[in-house]
Amino acid sequence: MKLETITTDTLLETERFDLRPIRESDAGLISLYAGDERVARFTTSIPHPLPPGTAEAFISRVMDPEHPEDVWVMDGTRIGGGEVMGLIGLERMDRDQSEIGYWVAPAYWNSGIASAAVKAILSANPQNARTVFASVFQDNAASARVLTNSGFRYLGDAESFSVARKANVPTWTYSRASDNG
Repeated sequence: MKLETITTDTLLETERFDLRPIRESDAGLISLYAGDERVARFTTSIPHPLPPGTAEAFISRVMDPEHPEDVWVMDGTRIGGGEVMGLIGLERMDRDQSEIGYWVAPAYWNSGIASAAVKAILSANPQNARTVFASVFQDNAASARVLTNSGFRYLGDAESFSVARKANVPTWTYSRASDNG
């Protein structure tokens, strides 16, 4: 049983950045980075080109009290870094399970930001999940390494539709049992 309830209003500190609640003022940087084809093509849900108002609609949905997923911003301003370096989220599933998803702005690729964010979320376990799932496109080896380095185990192959690619894309699916769920 967790002693502290972690929510998307909770600030989670890492050595290099904070995971903080999303704000309306993040719309510009989210639009900039999510609108980059290199980011969009590795997600299932970000269209490319990014239509006007997409970031604002996303932020409104996430800030709604009935939000479908919990989302945090990777914010490096505490140590002189970027205000929005990426996003990480957890979607609730049934049977005390969650699915993790994240993207990092290209300027911060290969810097360990995604690994640190995933480890922070897994450690905090804000949804008290017993198992966390993830999937990555098979042409995204960097994200697969983030997951395996964070203790995820390969489950199998599948495919998911990518809005940016307008096609089904082969995926690798992973799971990780919680340390404290």
